[in-house]
Amino acid sequence: QVQLVESGGGSVQAGGILRLSCAASGFTRDYYCLAWFRQAPGREREGVAVIDPHGSTTYADSMKGRFTISEDNAKNTLYLQMNSLTPEDTAMYYCAARSALTCAGSYYLSSPLWTYWGQGTQVTVSS
Repeated sequence: QVQLVESGGGSVQAGGILRLSCAASGFTRDYYCLAWFRQAPGREREGVAVIDPHGSTTYADSMKGRFTISEDNAKNTLYLQMNSLTPEDTAMYYCAARSALTCAGSYYLSSPLWTYWGQGTQVTVSS
């Protein structure tokens, strides 16, 4: 069974940085796409970044150049490096997975397309 466990969230000041981790298990990486989503109170869940089985990445426009999705296949771990954080980045951040060979383009930043989800890790950015 696919298991996704996020960690690394916390509280930081505006302008700070955080690195989120997602420990993944129960699937073959070559046949799955992985992603980060976030959801703030009162708002819809939104896509942050996607990485396909070949390592190709897609970012939401507001995150591009500021957030970086990456992975360590030897450790079965997905990462989200977040720089220059602002209070608008405050949200619950989720790791997600779906069985697919490709997931390129902003189309895949839509949450209904994703099958498996972690429990989330809270990020709070203060002024």
